[in-house]
Amino acid sequence: MTQSNNSKNPLHGLWALTNRELKKWYKNPFFLFMSIIQPIIWMGLFGKAMNLGAVFTNVSPNLPAGIPQQFQDIIKQSISDLSKQVLEDTFGTADYFSFMSVGILSFVVLFTTMFSGMSIVWDRRLGFLNKVLSTPVARGSILMSKVLSAVIRSLIQAAIVLSFAFLLGLTLGPDFTPLNLLGVFAALFLISLGLSSIFILIAIRSTRWETHMAVMNLLNLPLLFASNALFPISLMPDWLQAFAKVNPVTYATDATRQLLLYPINVQQLILDFTYLGVFAVVLTTIGILLSWRYLSK
Repeated sequence: MTQSNNSKNPLHGLWALTNRELKKWYKNPFFLFMSIIQPIIWMGLFGKAMNLGAVFTNVSPNLPAGIPQQFQDIIKQSISDLSKQVLEDTFGTADYFSFMSVGILSFVVLFTTMFSGMSIVWDRRLGFLNKVLSTPVARGSILMSKVLSAVIRSLIQAAIVLSFAFLLGLTLGPDFTPLNLLGVFAALFLISLGLSSIFILIAIRSTRWETHMAVMNLLNLPLLFASNALFPISLMPDWLQAFAKVNPVTYATDATRQLLLYPINVQQLILDFTYLGVFAVVLTTIGILLSWRYLSK
């Protein structure tokens, strides 16, 4: 009787399969270390080396020697203030590292979810998928276990990276409160849910990891660079802006920046979360429906 009820339960086996995926992550110290250290290296090296704040603010013109020192100081200070204003008008903050480090959170989610579909490919090649499909576990649970494990890993890694960002000098905005962190992780949860569903859908019928890797490499750079993660979309060419404005990474990054750096625009924040919520629900629903049709032995 219990077995019959379990077989009809759509959540039967979901946590067992999710835990299996997580064990492959946290029981491999080298892989765990590499997955965490990579975005920290990006943030530390790229963010600090590409010090756009110094480019804008350390402007020291060579003034004629005849100008009194007092006037030279006034001119240099005016130029410095103008440079800071240009920097703030461009990035919304006078500190490019803070702008970029928040964008790295989307980078972490993107590259973590990108490999979520690879698990299905290997499960199929090693025969584990056939065994699971022979059990009463719902096919939707098989897919959702991959999605949930990717979401959990994304949020843990994002939390670690955000902690290092604070240590490296992330400057918080005037409207930040500790409660804003809940909104940050809510946005990251929604984007990771949708992205992992996309990458798993791509892998659901694949039998060769080379094919899946080629598709992932084709998608990851456009999703990252055609967004506001590293650069404002307002300064991009018009044709690229059109793509960036429908890119879910843009909305996740904008939501996290508002909650951490900028004065909060409630209307824009609602739009960001609405877009991310629809994106996550639609992609997850499509994934579950297609898993019943295409997830086969």
